[in-house]
Amino acid sequence: MAKNRSELVAEVAAKAETSQAAVNNVLDAVFSVFESSVAAGEKITIPGWLAVERTDRAARTGRNPQTGETIQIPAGHSVKLTAGSKLKAAVAKKAPAKKK
Repeated sequence: MAKNRSELVAEVAAKAETSQAAVNNVLDAVFSVFESSVAAGEKITIPGWLAVERTDRAARTGRNPQTGETIQIPAGHSVKLTAGSKLKAAVAKKAPAKKK
């Protein structure tokens, strides 16, 4: 049970009583802002819903699983998504029955 982008756009457009093209443009803009902000190291917070931030990973020593050889894994970055209280509360409620 998952929603793809086109299903999300259609549902938001219906709830907002606007066109799917308008919703799609807004979604593109939101993702663009997320991308540039998080890449620059800024944390984006939507209170109650979610927080998105870049995290740093230190360089470390690893092992090649095929050869057992020790390798150096360079430092890098990752993305951390944290659910807010409203999202957590919505998930904690019993989900509606699945349509067949």
